[in-house]
Amino acid sequence: MLKGGSLTGPNPVDRGKPGSKIHVLTDRVGLPLSLAVSAANLHDSQAFESLIQGLPGVRSWRGPRRRKPAKVHADKAYDIPANHHLLRERHIGDRIARIGIESSKRLGRHRWAVERTIAWLGGYRRLTIRYERRGHLFAAFLALAAAITCYKKLAN
Repeated sequence: MLKGGSLTGPNPVDRGKPGSKIHVLTDRVGLPLSLAVSAANLHDSQAFESLIQGLPGVRSWRGPRRRKPAKVHADKAYDIPANHHLLRERHIGDRIARIGIESSKRLGRHRWAVERTIAWLGGYRRLTIRYERRGHLFAAFLALAAAITCYKKLAN
């Protein structure tokens, strides 16, 4: 499941809209699997390939370890032919809401996990406002927040 969320704050690279956008790929439960940070004026679909490539192997209890998920759910922002082609090349099923055809409400039963994950990550003060001028430092704090979130949810 994919979703891009924006955070406000100073960003020296961004020329249009100020702030940063967090792109999160989660599993069905809402644990973050892959993260990316981009400028707020960058379209969500341009971060799609890096998130899919950063996807770790999927652990299965029986049989050999799978290297890819069975299906990807995504917003209408990711509905471009290049993203469909990328998933088809990797033999991953796609459930991307089609622009102008499907309602956003239908995928809501799957997207709530991503929205909750972004809310979990937004709960860390260091990520609500971007204080770092360098992107790699902000990405490091984001990765640390994701690791802490995974630890909290898996320890229970």
